[in-house]
Formats: sequence, structure tokens, C-alpha cells
Amino acid sequence: MFILVSYDIPDDRRRTRLAKVLQDYGERVQYSVFECDLTQKQLQQLLREVKRLISEAQDSVRVYVLCQECVQRIMVLGQAKPPVEEPTVFIV
Repeated sequence: MFILVSYDIPDDRRRTRLAKVLQDYGERVQYSVFECDLTQKQLQQLLREVKRLISEAQDSVRVYVLCQECVQRIMVLGQAKPPVEEPTVFIV
């Protein structure tokens, strides 16, 4: 699954901790945005870790699950790199 995670966390310490966790799951594409290619199990683990780190009263974390068709329609402008696709292997 292609997952987009964005966050707005006012506390420097919690924001840094969250960013370190997200780096284990995907690639930072903007300061507070990560793209992740995860299995369902990995997504559930990520959500548990995020819930443990954030303050629900002060922080905002958004997790978008994108379908394959949506991923193919992503437009990248400027210096940004498009999402990395897994290489296709052909066995003959």
C-alpha cells in the first residue's frame, strides 16, 4: 500500500521523535510529509507507534492510503522525485 503521512506538531521533541519513526517506514518528501510503501501489518505497527508518540490534544497526523491508480496519477513538479516503484522482475 502506498501511504502518505503528513503532520503538524508544535512540540519540537515530539515532532523530532515522530520524524525518526517515520524515517523507518518511508521517505521524507517534504519537511512534514512522508511517503511509505507498506504492508497492512506495517501500517498497523506504524499507527500504534504514532499514537504512542503524539498528543491527541495538540498534534495532528494525517494518514492517506492511496490506491495504485491514484499513485500513478501523482504529479511531481520542480526538484521533487516521483514515488519509487518496485522494480519488475521477469523470469523467462
